Amino acid sequence: MTEETAFADIRADDGDKPDAAVVRDALGVGVAVGLSGFAFGVTSAGSGLTLPQTCLLSLLVFTGASQFALVGALAGGGNPVTAAAGALFLGVRNAFYGLRLSQVLALPRAVRPFAAQWVIDETAAVALAQPTRRAARIGFAVTGLSLYVLWNLTTLLGALGAEAIGDTDAWGLDAAGPAVFLALLAPMLRTGTERTVAGLAVVLGLGLLPVLPAGVPVLVAALAAPAVLWARGRRGTGDR
Repeated sequence: MTEETAFADIRADDGDKPDAAVVRDALGVGVAVGLSGFAFGVTSAGSGLTLPQTCLLSLLVFTGASQFALVGALAGGGNPVTAAAGALFLGVRNAFYGLRLSQVLALPRAVRPFAAQWVIDETAAVALAQPTRRAARIGFAVTGLSLYVLWNLTTLLGALGAEAIGDTDAWGLDAAGPAVFLALLAPMLRTGTERTVAGLAVVLGLGLLPVLPAGVPVLVAALAAPAVLWARGRRGTGDR
């Protein structure tokens, strides 16, 4: 099987994509998303985490949705274990990205543990949109490197800024985290099923917020996906 045949399912067009075009697209994604690390730095510092803790989260975790979920639960007074569990639920999707990317990129075994750190929504989207393995590797590497560097840099700047201005709630910056999270999530809701899952998750999360400890409503909201899929499966069976 040739490389072109192997990549027929992800081909964007009939011709090869120039390396410069891949780099341009990857940098665009890396810069655009990397700037939101500033909001995470502000949110994390406002939730009570120290500057080293905030920076270590971006360096080691490096998945925005999980990071925002973790500091949001902590800011609400949630148990650290519960907060970490909610963040883990959100990060599980990266494992599925990894399964697909392992086939597409076919990286040497020695490189895979390091590349795994960059398996996130943005790198997966850029890599899987490329027509060849070479282009996919370039897209993955450029997106991952630019986003990792910028995300960590803006996290540091955001945390330093939050410490300098003092009370982030007084400035309304406590809303920065949820706003960025919603901005990242909204474009991903493309089908009716995805929108239904998101809507049910919101209802569960907000509805249970007054009666359950902080962080627990996020875990319960994660049940929205299997609940919607089960309901659709039952409806499909009934239709037949």
